[in-house]
Parts: sequence; C-alpha cells; structure tokens
Amino acid sequence: MPSVHAVTYSLLRRQGITTVFGNPGSNELPFLKGFPEDFRYVLGLHEGVVAGMADGYALASGRPAFVNLHAAAGTGNAMGALTNAWYAHSPLVITAGQQARSMIGVESMLANVEAPQLPKPLVKWSYEPACPEDVPRALSQAIHSASLPPRGPVYVSIPHDDWDRDAGEDAELVVAREIDHAGVPSSVQIERLAERLDAADNPVLVLGPEVDARQANGLAVALAERLRLPVWVAPSASRCPFPNRHPCFRGVLPAAIAGITAHLEGHDLIVVVGAPVFRYHQYAPGRYLPEGARLVHVTGDAVEAARAPMGDALVGDVHATLEALLPHIAPSERAMPEPLLKPAAVEDGEGRLAPANVFDTLDALAPEDAIYVKESTSTVELFWERVAMREPGSYFFPAAGGLGFGLPAALGVQLAQPQRQVIGVIGDGSASYAITALWSAARYRIPAVLIILRNDTYGALRGFARHMQVDDAPGLDVPDIDFCALARGYGVEARLADSRDALAAALQEGFAMDRPLLIEVPTLPS
Repeated sequence: MPSVHAVTYSLLRRQGITTVFGNPGSNELPFLKGFPEDFRYVLGLHEGVVAGMADGYALASGRPAFVNLHAAAGTGNAMGALTNAWYAHSPLVITAGQQARSMIGVESMLANVEAPQLPKPLVKWSYEPACPEDVPRALSQAIHSASLPPRGPVYVSIPHDDWDRDAGEDAELVVAREIDHAGVPSSVQIERLAERLDAADNPVLVLGPEVDARQANGLAVALAERLRLPVWVAPSASRCPFPNRHPCFRGVLPAAIAGITAHLEGHDLIVVVGAPVFRYHQYAPGRYLPEGARLVHVTGDAVEAARAPMGDALVGDVHATLEALLPHIAPSERAMPEPLLKPAAVEDGEGRLAPANVFDTLDALAPEDAIYVKESTSTVELFWERVAMREPGSYFFPAAGGLGFGLPAALGVQLAQPQRQVIGVIGDGSASYAITALWSAARYRIPAVLIILRNDTYGALRGFARHMQVDDAPGLDVPDIDFCALARGYGVEARLADSRDALAAALQEGFAMDRPLLIEVPTLPS
C-alpha cells in the first residue's frame, strides 16, 4: 500500500500545487524527505516572510499556495501575515509539523498543544487528523476548502511520524476528486437588479477586490460604460478592480463612515460589487447612507453580506452575476463622466524626492502591464492619483493593514507572474518588518524591482497622530537605516536614488535585469 507521504505528493501534483513555501524544522523533515524533482521549495528565513510570499503567489495566480510551517512557534511567527491573507480571501493551504503522536500528550518540546485552535479565527478550517490514514483526506479537504468561495486560508497540523505510515487501500480515491462551484444567480434575481438600476435617477457603482480576484474587471467596465456610471473603488482597497485612468473612475472611497456618505451624496442607488459594506478604519461616525439612497450589495461572501449594517444583498459569484446582468441593461443617455485630471508635479527637497514625483517617474517608465505591490501606507492616495493601472491583477496591498506584506508578497507575485514586471513600492517602516525576504529574492533570482521610500518615520502613524491629536507619542521615527547596505548584505544589488534622474536610471536598469534590484529613495514626509 502507498504511504501517506506518497499519496500526499500525488494529491498535490494532481491539484497543480508543486511550489512549497516554507521554513523547515525537525517536525517537517519527514514530509520533505525525498522531495520530488518536479516540485519547487521556496525558503524564507522567517515564517512571516514565508506566509507573505505564499500570499502574494496565491493572490496573483488565483490558485492555492502551499505553506509549510514549524509547529506552534512557526505558526505564531506567521500570524501577522495570516491576518492579511484572511482579509484578502487568499487561498493558502497551511501545514505545520507536529510532534510524534505519542509525545503530544506529555507536552514534549515542539508539541503543538490544541493545534487546531492556534490559528483561529484567521482560517476557514483548522484540523489535526485523528490518525495517519486521515492525512491525505484532510489535505484534500484543506485544498478544496481554501479554493471554494469565499476563499481563504486553512490549517492542518500533521504529526511527523504519520508520513511513513500506510495510507490505506482507498487512499488514491481522494487524489482523483474534483470540486466545481456554481454560483450563478437566478434569472428573477438578475432581472430585479436590472430593474433597480434602470429605475434609479443617479446610480453609482462601488467595486471591491473580489472583482479583480474573479477577473471580472472587463465586465465592470462594460457595465459602467453602458450605464455611464461614476465608479468608486471601495475603501481600504487591497486590489484594483477598475482601470484608474478610465473616464468613469472617481477614486478610492475613504475608510470612514462620514467620509463615504459625503462622497456618495446625491446618489439614489449605490451598487457595491465584490467588497464588504464597508471596510472602515478611521473613526468618523455618521449616517451609513446619504439621505434617500438605497444600497445593493453583490458579493460571493455570505458572511460579508450578513454582516453589513445596511442595504440589500445578492450572494453569488460576482463574475457570473455581472455577466448575466449585462444583457438586461439598456444603454443610458446620461453624459459620460469627465475623466479626472492628473495633479501637477510638486517640489522636491534637498536630496529627497516628493513621493508624488517618485510616482510620476514610475508611471512614465514602467511597463503598461506592470504589477504593483504597494505597502507605503502614507502614500496610498498619491499612488492611485498618479500611477496608471490598466490590466487586471495590477495592484496588491495588505488587506488587513498588517506591516511586513510588501517585500515577500512582491516576490510571491513575481514567481506567480514571471511574464509581467513586479514593482514593490514599500515604506521604510514596512520593509523593516520583513527585510529577510531579500535573501529569498537573491537566492531564487526573483527579478522584482523593490523601491524603498525612506522618509525615516512611520508616515501613516504621523497622520493618525495629527488626526487623533496625539502630538507627543514616542517611537514614531525610524532614522538611520541603510537599505542599500542591507540589500547588498543579503545578496541583492541596490541603488540610491536621491534625484529624479537617478531614479529613472535605476528603474530602467532594474526593468532590464534578470535578478532583483532594490532602489532606496529618500523622500519627503507625505
């Protein structure tokens, strides 16, 4: 009979999961024994980096990514990255090695006591198989659970003495399983939504990350053009669901109750597709909706639909919903919205660039299908104003705001999309959380261009300090970090760009390279 080890690799191969992101410990070695030649192991020097790379890979590929962590300590190190993956609906299949079964009860070293409880509530499903023979079935359940909507991370703890055990006579049956999801709304539901749009005097469209994840961007553009709708991106945007140079594009809504209401004032119907209603952040209470407005929420996540404090909801696949809706929509006679004007250039400082000018330079030189992994939280609005994003899958941002996403996620995205140029735009505070990702970038020659915006402070916190009238908080500055030296120490080439000409030269060099390049840009506070 085949071993648990053999059946598991057959299962992973059948599901197209042949890349393993990990940082191994003793509990994981039996799983890695005889690692197949057709598989790829991507090592990260910290579990937060491991999970971050896998998160970027899963988001950019649309496929589950396999993560191999070390027991409880490794799982704990990955929890910050897991927070982002949870809110991004990233399909991560996370495994953690467990002590030998006979050693768990006595709480020996590296025993993960009550292992399934550890990652909750940041996983869809968490499990430790009751016997070795159940390991392949449990991993099959994990893969399908991560992939079925709403997608999300799952967790399986596996005792290390299970891998050499017999899997049982029927183990191969689990390898052959396939699960398809069909989430098409009924014709009655589609007609009702079309009637509401047709009857509205001044409707508005709000799009979220699920539109991009389900590759429904083109359908959203067709709907906006047919009805000549203004289009906003939902607050706390972790992806770009709509081309931000399109005439219908209005911007990203603020993550505050009062701010959203003010921006949507005058609209009688608000149609939100593929986003929670809403992901608030800044405390600014007010009315949830403008006076006289109604809201319809289209989402593939039943929990998000149930959680919303207002509006009606239609739960179903957003791609299928928009595809079914379009034939019911007649062209509108409304005037097409005027395109937004690109802001003018601003003044640089002495030896420091204004972030706006960094983004203008980047926009002028980057390939049209570039993918941006953004984690400079104080410059988000400037970036959306100044950098064109035209193609699906062009933008990724930490969905939970947890720092340490940018560097590893950029590497994972580049591994998943080798035909497109990935550009990381990362703040100095954020970069410091996951700086060891540079070793993985060098080791695997991942040709991402990594731009570090160094303003020597936690810029977003500075903004919140002003808003919350906290003028004397300690610990908001991070001066004197030499990112070029750090990069070279990890084996990554680096350039200091303290002028627009130097930045342009470094970018052109980086885009032509077959290995990573870090560009450190001293910037003014934003």
